[in-house]
Amino acid sequence: MLVCGAAALVLSVIAVGTGGAARDIGWLPWVILGLLVIADLALSFRRPKALDVETPAEVFVGEPAKLRFRISGAPADLSAKLDWPKGLSGGGEFGFDTGTDGTATAVVPCRAVRRGVWHLDRLWLRWQSRLDLLEFVPSLSVGAEVRIIPNIRLVQSGQITTTVMSTLYGVKENRAIGEGSEFQQLRDFVPGMDIKTIDWKRSARRRSLVAKELRAERNHHVIVALDNGYLMREEIGGLPKIDHAVTAALATAWAASIGGDLVGHYSYDVKPRTFSAPAPGRIAFSRLRSWTAELDYVSRETNHTLALTELNARTPKRSLIIIFTDFVDTTSAELLVENIGILAKRHLLIFVAIRDPDLESMVETAPDDLDGAAALVAANQAINERRLVFERLSRMGVTIVDAKPNAITARLISAYLEIKARELI
Repeated sequence: MLVCGAAALVLSVIAVGTGGAARDIGWLPWVILGLLVIADLALSFRRPKALDVETPAEVFVGEPAKLRFRISGAPADLSAKLDWPKGLSGGGEFGFDTGTDGTATAVVPCRAVRRGVWHLDRLWLRWQSRLDLLEFVPSLSVGAEVRIIPNIRLVQSGQITTTVMSTLYGVKENRAIGEGSEFQQLRDFVPGMDIKTIDWKRSARRRSLVAKELRAERNHHVIVALDNGYLMREEIGGLPKIDHAVTAALATAWAASIGGDLVGHYSYDVKPRTFSAPAPGRIAFSRLRSWTAELDYVSRETNHTLALTELNARTPKRSLIIIFTDFVDTTSAELLVENIGILAKRHLLIFVAIRDPDLESMVETAPDDLDGAAALVAANQAINERRLVFERLSRMGVTIVDAKPNAITARLISAYLEIKARELI
């Protein structure tokens, strides 16, 4: 179109500059161009008749998904661009494959990056006219939605179930016999068994050695406490920290349910938000999954003093409390450490922090200029201050789980199983 317009302009200028009869027909190139545009519009304009969209019913946060668009009555060289909602991350413009019946189909990959129900509003189409003089850019209303939920892929796969069952009730249970605190049964003493397990009174009455079998106590209270303040909105590995925390919390809650413990949950930011008393089995997991699916992303600062004091008041029985939170430096963590110390006098705590891989990569990379050197110093200082906080918490008897996003779930479940095996609760 621009080339044709430039050519018409040049011809008009030449005609006017030549003078005489040529000046009288200086308008002719523009008339011809206008007629070509009208003809191109008549030959090329085709309004797509219908749009059909296929979306997955549910997508786990952090996982890829595919959207399928089907448009009937579409031109051959159709391309499109979607207005992506905040919960989905996708590419830019994509093309369609047009069939012989005039139906254009496109499969668009995307990634779920925020929990919630996200609506797809408009699809912008684009195609060229037959003479390449015009470009059509209409939009279609999509009217579809995608539901993004907390990631429970490990629970569905059975990996956690297998790990917990084999650890607590499988071949390793023989090693743990005698280390528990709950009576299970009496059995005849045989060589190789620990003589400390012999019940001497019953052995005297039976006139043969009888040993006690003990097992780990069950029905402990496990509380999952999620800090939902603004620091947990920081993105690590393409997802906010709170979503990594939710994934690990759900996996650990499932492991605790299988392990025979009672699971509850608690959330807080500037003030306490929700609390659910520990409940057994799948009921607790379903409740936790439903609650985390509706957990909003907030931009409020966390009040650790109020939140942890309230949690301490709500849990009179000694419990295993798993705290998912974050801090910036030792100064901002001072109140956090102080209140965790109070909580640790009654309960057993696991402090979960999500490590930033980019920060560690920055430390391991040599700087190229002064700005890089300043960033390296700041990153080193941040890592050292986190280490100081963790050391203080460890001296209080708090178990620290500090790992990268892809390892946080495995590390947390391992810490839980170790606590169960050692009967620290």
